[in-house]
Amino acid sequence: MPRAMLDYTKTILQKVSFDAKLFARELQKAISRLLPNEVEELKIWLQFYVVDKPELHSTILLLKT
Repeated sequence: MPRAMLDYTKTILQKVSFDAKLFARELQKAISRLLPNEVEELKIWLQFYVVDKPELHSTILLLKT
């Protein structure tokens, strides 16, 4: 079940990536709901996902807390 939540989170983030504020809000929700090891996995995924999306680079800082 936890893996399904991580996959669902990635799907949501991809769908809202057109708006940096909405993306940041959904990312914060995900951080609060996922397990610590899932947050680490999400961090790795996010680093690759935002490479070609400069408007989302600042959201990586949300995972450094």
